[in-house]
Amino acid sequence: MGTASKPKSSPAGAGPVHSGTRIQIALIGCSHRTAPVELRERVAFTAEQAVEAARELRRQGILEEAVVLSTCNRSELYGVRSDAGSEITEAMEEFLTTFHGISRAELEGRTYRWLDTDAVRHLFRVASGLDSMLLGEAEILGQLRTAYGQALEHGATGPVLNRAFQGALEVGKRVRAETEVGARPMSVAFAGVKLAERVFGNLKGRSALIVGAGAVAEQVIEHLRNRGIGSLRVVNRSHDRATELAARMGGEAVAWESLEQVLGAPDIIVTSVANAGPVLTRAMLERALAVRGGRPIFVVDLGVPRNVAPEAAGLYNFYLYNVDDLGEIVEQNKRAREAEIPRAEALVTEHIAKFHSWRAALEAGSVVDDLRGRFREQREALLRERLAGMQNVSPEERERLAAITEELVERLLEEPAQKIRQGGTMRGRLGAIDAVRHLFGLDTSKAKGSGSEDSE
Repeated sequence: MGTASKPKSSPAGAGPVHSGTRIQIALIGCSHRTAPVELRERVAFTAEQAVEAARELRRQGILEEAVVLSTCNRSELYGVRSDAGSEITEAMEEFLTTFHGISRAELEGRTYRWLDTDAVRHLFRVASGLDSMLLGEAEILGQLRTAYGQALEHGATGPVLNRAFQGALEVGKRVRAETEVGARPMSVAFAGVKLAERVFGNLKGRSALIVGAGAVAEQVIEHLRNRGIGSLRVVNRSHDRATELAARMGGEAVAWESLEQVLGAPDIIVTSVANAGPVLTRAMLERALAVRGGRPIFVVDLGVPRNVAPEAAGLYNFYLYNVDDLGEIVEQNKRAREAEIPRAEALVTEHIAKFHSWRAALEAGSVVDDLRGRFREQREALLRERLAGMQNVSPEERERLAAITEELVERLLEEPAQKIRQGGTMRGRLGAIDAVRHLFGLDTSKAKGSGSEDSE
């Protein structure tokens, strides 16, 4: 999952300037909600690939600003382009498939596309842990910070994504500080790993043995890997499955017949063998503890029936938890978290409003500048036309007429500029900006050839 690094501080206005344009924010993504891990792996980005992709998105003119977020559960492209409609996400998806050498058919129905408010809402929910496989997970905020910091450092962001991602980091922190959404583990596998942390503290560099190679075992391994686990072994009755899972997760497969021989090595043992009954007896575990010289072993038994003999629970320095033990914790914490979701969503909504207020102010200044430019063009054209036949008008009088008409332009702009910047709701201000652009034809030249209107 990577380590989180704090991005260098930068003003929200740094980067490309979107002057005189309608700013479009776009997102495409593929996550655990839409695609299995086999497909997610194929569209994942390494840190180096994320930098390259953001650079290419801008170089090819697909986006003006870009951030690539890629974790074990999601790959997402965030971008900004001016005066673009819904075709922007089509171009982004085409880029994603080309970059990874995957066909569009394979991604059919596996991606999601969001524009403007929906894109910002998704980003803020991701940062808050509300879109995670494990509700409120802490890792995603650090991953998002790293992805943004990397894009910022390489000049791929601009004023809009800077503001959006800074807002996302802020709301993510607030959700974790002001609600219980990120306070406790959510799943059996995650709860087991968190309990291991209580026993050993930091799991970085520790050793683990996973007995079983099914979906639950895979989830446990992912959590351990995210916490920097050291050596990792997988043992399973089907050695081929153990080999495949170990290879994919950066571990080592062990033959089923060698299970007892390796019991003394790991600090953490997780069992998840379906319909097997006890595969670890008290005697086996006593011998393992003796080999370790009294160093503790932490065991999470996720098997149903149980994979660890119940009488082993009394061994010294042996910490054993089964599904019932963890299940009670998970359900309690799940209920506590779910009750907090409305509070977290309210914080997301609050920060969306802040972002759009900022964007409305940015676009208000842009549309006023454009309107001023259009009025000045018309003023100058009219003066040239009318004064061309007035040979008796002195240079001084011509300058006076120019000054008077320039003052008229500024007076005409004063009231609409004030209303756009200050009046009504945020949605109303954005609507007024679009209306002014349409009424005065400010987007006509840019819209020609685009093939579609702006999409909200």
